[in-house]
Amino acid sequence: MMGIASLFLSLSGVFCIYLNKERNGYPHLQTSHSMLGTGVLLSCIGLGLAGGLFLHPDFGMDKTNKKIRFAHKTFSRIVLMISWFTAFSGLYEMMPNETIKLFAFAMPLFGLIPLVLM
Repeated sequence: MMGIASLFLSLSGVFCIYLNKERNGYPHLQTSHSMLGTGVLLSCIGLGLAGGLFLHPDFGMDKTNKKIRFAHKTFSRIVLMISWFTAFSGLYEMMPNETIKLFAFAMPLFGLIPLVLM
């Protein structure tokens, strides 16, 4: 449920970004950050649908299948790592010469890697 809630929050953020670009006349999907972000968002939608349809504990079609659970868990971790890289790339595009600030932003993400891989 938390994943679906975060997905809705992400979609509302993308909507705000879209409106801001439209109002200011900026082109869409021009940077690596925007392309990665689109890929992460689409992957999260796919993971949410797969988890909801197949793995939901109450009505999942294949809730006891260990292969699907393993694939869902592994792909979710990979998408989370890519989302962190996407966030870092967006910050880098905003301030490419601020190495110390970028490092300070990235260190907590690197510190959380073991928790994600558990």
